[in-house]
Amino acid sequence: MAAQQQRIDAVANDVANVSTAGYKGTKIAFRDLAYREVPTGQGVRAGAGAAVMDAGRTHRPGSIETTGQPLDIAIEGDGYLEVVRPDGRVGLTRQGALRLDSEGRLVTVTGDVLRPPIRLPRGVELSSVSIAPDGRVTAAGRLVGRIRLVDVPAPDGLVPIGDSVFVPTAASGPVRAATGTIRQGALERSNVDMADAMVDLMEAQRAYALASRAIQTQDRLMEIANGVKR
Repeated sequence: MAAQQQRIDAVANDVANVSTAGYKGTKIAFRDLAYREVPTGQGVRAGAGAAVMDAGRTHRPGSIETTGQPLDIAIEGDGYLEVVRPDGRVGLTRQGALRLDSEGRLVTVTGDVLRPPIRLPRGVELSSVSIAPDGRVTAAGRLVGRIRLVDVPAPDGLVPIGDSVFVPTAASGPVRAATGTIRQGALERSNVDMADAMVDLMEAQRAYALASRAIQTQDRLMEIANGVKR
C-alpha cells in the first residue's frame, strides 16, 4: 500500500505539470523487499512486500507549441540548455522560456543563467532579437552571443533537481556538444501523456484498494484462527 501511494503521488505530480514547459515525466519501478524463510520446515520463503524505485525521467521530447515570443526557444532534436543555478550548480534543461534579469542576461523563468552567459544591450527592443537555429543571438543586427546546446551519452542517468533541471552524473556520462537545433518563438511542452497518466493513476488506486482489502481479509482469517484455537 505504501508503494502504491508513492506511485499515486508521482503520477499526480506528472498530471499537475502537464502544462509545464520542458517537464519530463517520472518513471516508476518496483523492487522486492527482504525475503525470509517461513518456519514450516519446507524451505518456503515469504517476501515483505514491494517498494517504489525512482527510475528517473522519460526524456522523450514533448510537442512544440508556437508562442511568438522572441525570447521563447524550443530545442528540436537532441540537446539541453546548460544553465547555472543560483546555488552555483551547473544543470541541463529543455525549459526554453527565457527572460532578461536585472543585468540584461538571458535567464530561465526560475532565474537560472545560461552558460555561457548572453547579455543584451541595454534598452534594446525585444522585437529586434533574433535567435538562429545554430544558437546565434543578434540584437538590432548585432551579434551578442551564442546559445550552446549540450547533451550526454545516457540521458536516463541524469538526476532531476527541480524546475525541470537535471545534473549530469557518472551514469549519464560527461557533457558534450549536441546535434539539435533551436526554434525561436516556440516552447517544448511537457512530455506527459494525459491519457496514459490517468490510466496509471486509476491502476495505482485500484491496486491500493485491493491491497487494503487483502489486509482486511487477513485480519478476519487471523480472528477466526484465534477463535478456533481458544
